[in-house]
Amino acid sequence: MEAYIKELRRKGRISADERTGWSVFDFTTGEKLVTINEEAQFQAASLIKPFIAAAFFHRVKQQDLFYGPKSRRHMERMIHHSDNPSTNWVMRQVGGPQAVQRILKQHYPGIFRTTSIVEYIPAGGKTYRNKASIRDYSRFLYALWEDNIVGAREIKRLMSLPGTDRIYTGARAVPVGTQVLNKTGSTARLCADMGILNVQGPDGKRYPYTLIGIIEKQENASNYTSWIRSRSKVIRDVSNIVYQGIAQRHDFDNLL
Repeated sequence: MEAYIKELRRKGRISADERTGWSVFDFTTGEKLVTINEEAQFQAASLIKPFIAAAFFHRVKQQDLFYGPKSRRHMERMIHHSDNPSTNWVMRQVGGPQAVQRILKQHYPGIFRTTSIVEYIPAGGKTYRNKASIRDYSRFLYALWEDNIVGAREIKRLMSLPGTDRIYTGARAVPVGTQVLNKTGSTARLCADMGILNVQGPDGKRYPYTLIGIIEKQENASNYTSWIRSRSKVIRDVSNIVYQGIAQRHDFDNLL
């Protein structure tokens, strides 16, 4: 994978003022297959939204909040549609960014080790101050899959609602029918996706794995639309390569 990223830089598909981070974890074998810049803090953008949901559901468990039709609607808008006003609404119910941070650090210290939630989403979505590491996303996704996060079942439902993503949609090597739960992140300085792909092998069994990819730019892209499209394609290309690696590791060709 590192050689491929170097090749992308050589070809100019990743610029000199951009840094990237990648992680792949195979749930079937319990092995970390890819780890590139996992410990570095990156801008979180909308990737932080499932973390906010986890803090909200912790307060529901404590009976401080109620998860009813209104909060469910805002939660779906926050996760499925990445709606920023709904994100801020959910954060306000929890008590604000500092309360979200406190809950995550106190109740999940082994997961959110480098996460820093310090701001609401500003008008226009220009959020650059909330940060987290790829390792935190990886730990979160694993805990979520194992139902070790309060509200895990509902968070997984929200993250699996159908929509456009960067790890399955347009990644043509990944088989149709793959179960996906994910969250994208996009700003003028960040293109990212983190999620779980649960592929079905030729033997009918499921082979889940995480894929997290982040491309962060030092300054705002001069042409946001062109930049986000090209970097989204990079993540999709990586997803294709990762799936091919998973298929090879589990010997899909000989499972027919």
